[in-house]
Amino acid sequence: MKKNRLIKVEQQIFTGITSFMKKPKLFTLCIGCLTLLACGDSNKGKNSNEKLGQNEKNKSIGVHAYIVKPESFAEEIEVPGNVIANESVEIHPEMAGRIIALNIQEGKTIEKGTLIAKLFDGDLVAQLKKLEVQLQLAQKTEERQSQLLKAQGISQQDYDISLLQVNNLKADIGIIKTNLDKTEIRAPFTGKMGLKNISVGAYVTPASVITSINQTNVLKVDFTVPEKYIGRIKEGQKVALLTAGASEQTTATVIATSSAVLENSRSLQVRALLNNPSKSILPGSFAKVKIGFAPDLQSKLIPAQAILPQARGKKVILYKNGIAIFQDITTGVRSAEKVQITEGIALGDTVVVTGLMNVRPESKLTITKVVNP
Repeated sequence: MKKNRLIKVEQQIFTGITSFMKKPKLFTLCIGCLTLLACGDSNKGKNSNEKLGQNEKNKSIGVHAYIVKPESFAEEIEVPGNVIANESVEIHPEMAGRIIALNIQEGKTIEKGTLIAKLFDGDLVAQLKKLEVQLQLAQKTEERQSQLLKAQGISQQDYDISLLQVNNLKADIGIIKTNLDKTEIRAPFTGKMGLKNISVGAYVTPASVITSINQTNVLKVDFTVPEKYIGRIKEGQKVALLTAGASEQTTATVIATSSAVLENSRSLQVRALLNNPSKSILPGSFAKVKIGFAPDLQSKLIPAQAILPQARGKKVILYKNGIAIFQDITTGVRSAEKVQITEGIALGDTVVVTGLMNVRPESKLTITKVVNP
């Protein structure tokens, strides 16, 4: 029964639609009305969107700001350094020979002139005795020749030959004594002895390293600074350094700078002198060198969060007459909370420090708070 009713309703709807389409004017009129209604709704939405965009543009954004003022800022940089001994030397023999005595106390301090090693000198001692005997005989001959010359018993030439023989023997004796001195190897300065590399009885040559000596009560620290700090490094300037082997920070004094800038790194090599009476710092240690410069009383510092990193450079947002101005800047060094600005802003400028992501160029701004970090 219900199925028959549905069929009749469908037939009536189909008949009505068919009769409506047979009247073209009425059909066209209805389509036109529907089109106008649709266009009206579209224009209404477009107008509402334009009004919304205009309202957003006219809307003022509340931000916190910082007023740039001159501040005293003492710049400090930290660079790596290398600790070296004030005096350092490898001990080599001056001549070849066999070691007959060693006086090496490894790791102990040795005084200047202390005997370190002794080479065999028996052959040189024998040569010295032989020459001394020859010299005695030549001197007696020269004395006799001198008396004969006064009595005109010999010619001047004969006397000169005997005198030459005396002088030659004296020169030979001097050479032997010099070689005997070379058999004794002594400490060139007071310092800490290194490790022993040979033993008694070893045959050594001038290329052999017997041991090493380093002066550790006074040390040197070599480090480099960027080229822009060349004019700010002075002789006598104090620098602080910390090494891994020392528990406390120590102070060194700049004694010299290099005469030229290193081309590969565009940096200047600096040398400082460090007193090390406790000898707690050893040569070869790595050091962190902190260099403090005289404070700049007119530094321009702004909070670090006010800086917008860009693909090429950095920007800040300035508040000028209620409008946001995006300004390119050049930064210097930074402290824990602030960054030094070298170019781009002037003293008295107002810098936006909050809401940076919501601000667009020429947006209207309202300062809700002036911060003073």
